[in-house]
Amino acid sequence: MRLHYRETIDRLPPPWKEDLLPAIREAFARARATLIVMDDDPTGCQTVHDIPILTAWPVEALRAEFGRSPVFFILTNSRSLPVREAIDLDREVARNIVKAASLEGRRFMVISRSDSTLRGHFRAEIETLTVEFGWQNAVKLCIPAFFEGGRFTIDDVHYVKEGDELVPAAETPYAKDPSFGFASSNLIDYICEKMGGAVAREDVCSISLQDIRRGGPEAVGEKLAGCSDGSFCVVNACERSDMDVVALAVFRAMETGKRFLFRTAAAIIPALFGLAPRALLGAGEFPPPQKGCGLIVVGSFVPMSSRQLAHLLKHGGVHGVELGVRRLLSGDGKFEIERVMDETNRSTGARRDTVIFTSRDLVTGATAEESIRIQADVAAALITIVRGIRAAPRYVLAKGGITSNDVAAKALGVKRAVVAGQIIPGVPVWRLGEDSRFPGMSYIVFPGNVGTETSMTDVVQALRTGA
Repeated sequence: MRLHYRETIDRLPPPWKEDLLPAIREAFARARATLIVMDDDPTGCQTVHDIPILTAWPVEALRAEFGRSPVFFILTNSRSLPVREAIDLDREVARNIVKAASLEGRRFMVISRSDSTLRGHFRAEIETLTVEFGWQNAVKLCIPAFFEGGRFTIDDVHYVKEGDELVPAAETPYAKDPSFGFASSNLIDYICEKMGGAVAREDVCSISLQDIRRGGPEAVGEKLAGCSDGSFCVVNACERSDMDVVALAVFRAMETGKRFLFRTAAAIIPALFGLAPRALLGAGEFPPPQKGCGLIVVGSFVPMSSRQLAHLLKHGGVHGVELGVRRLLSGDGKFEIERVMDETNRSTGARRDTVIFTSRDLVTGATAEESIRIQADVAAALITIVRGIRAAPRYVLAKGGITSNDVAAKALGVKRAVVAGQIIPGVPVWRLGEDSRFPGMSYIVFPGNVGTETSMTDVVQALRTGA
């Protein structure tokens, strides 16, 4: 059932008022555990700042990060892979984490960060990490709330905010994803659905908003400590203070011997180590407008991405270059890539803000794995095109999770970057490391499902004028 946003929020118990960040920081320090976010696409850093991101995970790189960072991200991009390949990749990352942590004498906590609209390899990744870390007794916390993107969980139902309405997630286009579709908006039912009957509904715990807002960290901590070993637990949340209560409660439960594995969206991440919000990045924090042009790459097909692209092409003062997906997948693929690359180089060479975008007629396969393979072919073409750009851009904006990962790691050669902050809510900006093709450049990771119709245009125009 759809709900009116404001009326629903106003009916809830008042949020917990105490500032819990100092207590969370103390608890995180006492835990003496590095927080590692295994992100299945690059958008999960949309709530943090001044945090490192790795796009590769050799043991030595992980050892180095354990030595200098209490929190870091590993971009696995596993959502872009068929399930078997995602499992193999997660197994490799997990084993490298275990080896690096052992060599450095460090404990660690792990967040399996995924999409706030419930798309991803839910069962496969949870089961793989449980086995590889030897955490069979860990309680699996399911927390898909992401407030900047309008994702709220109330009475165990996950909602997507559209205008003034809260729409159950299963009633949105995201639930019809050809690779990761689902039928349940209630998270308990969603877990049972995705686990294929391996979990009974009555065995899933729930932390309600009443628990959080009336009981606070002590009551929630007791409830978490009481969850059966190896069980799932759903967490309701509607704002940052809810996450702070849960974060402190997690540490209190850990002090009683409880272990947790997190399957979450981005909202819980800063709460778990007590990171205070920072102001949005201004255009003045980017290189001056006269230094090169903006390069925008749009691969995402979700409806919001297509609306934002249409607005940018019409009102953004950019030069658009379309990559025809059907031509790409035909025998003319090589010529299509060369055509797009040549046109893009002419435009960027003239210092015109340029957007490369995939054609909007969605091409899918007969199965989920075939659809993922098609996405991979399209991503490979975008990588080749961006690699062929001759003039250094002032910034690169990549639209969509898979697109953002592939452009960064494969086209720009990024191995390590640092999240500078967000340019608009939910849209992070990286500063690229010295090993990348354009060291120090700003890289904007624009999730497909974040923002309003004008958001991408607003960002591009603000960076053009420096306002």
